Amino acid sequence: MAKSSSQFLCSECGWSGSKWFGRCPNCGEWGTIEEFHEARVTPTARGGASRTTAAGAGVTGRGVGTSAGLGAVSMKDLMRAATDTTLQPAERIPTGFSEYDRVLGGGIVPGAVILMAGEPGVGKSTLLLETAGHVAATVGVATVGAASGESGESGKSGESGEDEKPASVLYISGEESLAQIRMRAMRIGAMQENLLLASTTDLDTVVTLIAQEKPALAIVDSAQTIHSSRVDGIPGGSTQVREVATALIDVAKAQDIPLLLVGHVTKDGSIAGPRTLEHLVDVVCQFEGDPQTALRLLRAVKNRFGPTDEVGCFDMSGEGIEEVKDPSGLFMSDGTDAENAAPAGTCVSFTIDGHRSLPIEVQTLVTDSVLPAPRRATNGVDTNRLAMLVAVLYRHAHVNLLGKDLYVSTIAGGQAKEPACDLAIVAALASAAAQKPIPRTTAAIGEISLTGQVRPVPRIQHRIREAARLGFTRILVPRARGGLRYERPGEVSIVEVSSLADVVRELKLS
Repeated sequence: MAKSSSQFLCSECGWSGSKWFGRCPNCGEWGTIEEFHEARVTPTARGGASRTTAAGAGVTGRGVGTSAGLGAVSMKDLMRAATDTTLQPAERIPTGFSEYDRVLGGGIVPGAVILMAGEPGVGKSTLLLETAGHVAATVGVATVGAASGESGESGKSGESGEDEKPASVLYISGEESLAQIRMRAMRIGAMQENLLLASTTDLDTVVTLIAQEKPALAIVDSAQTIHSSRVDGIPGGSTQVREVATALIDVAKAQDIPLLLVGHVTKDGSIAGPRTLEHLVDVVCQFEGDPQTALRLLRAVKNRFGPTDEVGCFDMSGEGIEEVKDPSGLFMSDGTDAENAAPAGTCVSFTIDGHRSLPIEVQTLVTDSVLPAPRRATNGVDTNRLAMLVAVLYRHAHVNLLGKDLYVSTIAGGQAKEPACDLAIVAALASAAAQKPIPRTTAAIGEISLTGQVRPVPRIQHRIREAARLGFTRILVPRARGGLRYERPGEVSIVEVSSLADVVRELKLS
């Protein structure tokens, strides 16, 4: 009989301990500690807890196949030299989104387990269901093409592929019924004949479905809703999430099936459940976005098969999620006047997100204040940073905004919190105060120090090239140091400034 031990678990952050606390010692939340009994499951009860993959060896998984045992495999079969040419990487599976493929490093690696996390309602399930539709369409065409090629070669049109199952994509949901999943698939255009849908919360059923169908791609939505009857604990608890993740990883690795796993997040934005969940999987993706805007950003926090500094841009609509291959236009307004100048109080900067340089348009409004304490309202700009820039602007450029109401915002939920956007913020403030517009073809990139100096920022040459590509002809940048010179792409005019006084003079805002 399996032994059990009494422990206490925090339902918010996953902390576990042997004593009860009214307040969680890890996350500080009150009333989240609950007692549970964690069963210590033996390998026999688990249906085999190890996985062995080798030439001529059996595969042992949780309820998947039968174990050949290490006794049937020589140690030589378990090892391969690093120079062995038979260990070639499998071809990646395209997701149907070039932005998603770039974040993953070129597509989905067979046998990889990818964890997708994000806030509720951000669009995780929609993105994965749409991905399932794209992959199902791709593997369906490939299967038909392979079958027709085999039949033409063998001359037996009725026999080729008769014993082979067509490649499929399996989407398992523990949150929605089959009718609800199908309704969403119809809305986003993900209906495919070889897209299989299942609705269950039982771990054994999920593992059996994946093992029997052997799909080209399996999606489980979500890890916190699946539970195992072999261990104690509520669904979503640390014990259950660890058991579910281990079982799904076992079957994915043993069958070489790529698995997309949805993970919930807590109130502070971290992935719910034990931290070991992120260590077990191969890739951890974070799907971010402001619920008030349609912009969605996909980042790879951990990636064993590619970079972790890429970002993918998506647009959320009623018909599903669309990728934004060139997000430059999202963060800039398109209104211009006859003299190709933006309204007073606007300036464009360029921020770095991963390997991508994005334009950020800063808009400001300066009005006389009728309040004892002038109002400071920001959107996409750090309020404390704005207060510092206003003080520096007054002290070193003699532009007095201390008694004014200031409203600073960016376009379409863009974030101008990087220090490289300081120069654009002060330029926009000075433009709004002087009621003199800055030409739309002018951009400003640089950090402002407390002494009023314009300091260099990382990867500035990359920002300059992106500005030139978008049609900017005049770019204000920090003065190059050490005798270096900036590379000037095309006919772009590079204006080097060293202080706020230079900025006001160059933009003719005094």
